[in-house]
Amino acid sequence: MKRPFILVSNDDGFDAPGIIALSAALREFADVEIAAPATQQSAVGHAITVQMPLRQRRFDLGNGHTGWAVEGTPADSVKLAVTTILDRKPDLVMSGINHGMNTSINVIYSGTVSAATEGAILGLPSVAISQASHAQDADMRASAAFAQKIAKEVLERGLPTGTLLNVNVPNLPPEQIDGVALTKQGESWWDDGFERREDPAGRAYYWLRGKYVWDDNPVADDVALRQKKISVTPLHYKLTDHALFDEMTAWDILSLHDISDN
Repeated sequence: MKRPFILVSNDDGFDAPGIIALSAALREFADVEIAAPATQQSAVGHAITVQMPLRQRRFDLGNGHTGWAVEGTPADSVKLAVTTILDRKPDLVMSGINHGMNTSINVIYSGTVSAATEGAILGLPSVAISQASHAQDADMRASAAFAQKIAKEVLERGLPTGTLLNVNVPNLPPEQIDGVALTKQGESWWDDGFERREDPAGRAYYWLRGKYVWDDNPVADDVALRQKKISVTPLHYKLTDHALFDEMTAWDILSLHDISDN
């Protein structure tokens, strides 16, 4: 039986522990190619490079961890790989394992989710997976095992066009995980701002600070993590607010009468 072909990316960089753990897990049953940022690209969202040349280089870190380090964003990495570098179309795009959760409002900022979103935009089944820890030495056994499980199921079932799956795993050893929850993107948010500081020359600079305000909706992705469960959320990159669209059909702005009279 032909092995599936999986493209792996992330936003922490091609040599981050998370992507090494993910690619190792997937190589047990699939052919894996990596295209990931050459440097740390967390929180860049879905940025793509348009004003600078996009460069890439081949890397080999040993133990089968080879691929392309792209001097750009996570979305750049996936787009360049799928449209230009790879000699065959991936059956699946997987992004991660990210260091830190990507739930609620964090989805908008996340380069990890954006790499998977780019895969979905290109018409490929795509999954983003994150672990709720920023520690470089975090125990990623549960994330790696679940990555195998969800990859195999998505390869078998497929996903609707334009849809990706966003997975978040508690920072716990596998035996302490209390199940898997199908969730919705939560409404937790950052109550944040900028702290003014001064450098040694007395010049002002600003450092982003804030606290995370937790959602308590029982079907929210954040809540599943707090319950020691793996969260799986289907996402779509189309952002139209359909309820407001219907309401706005009655708005006066749809008439140009007042503008033309002036």
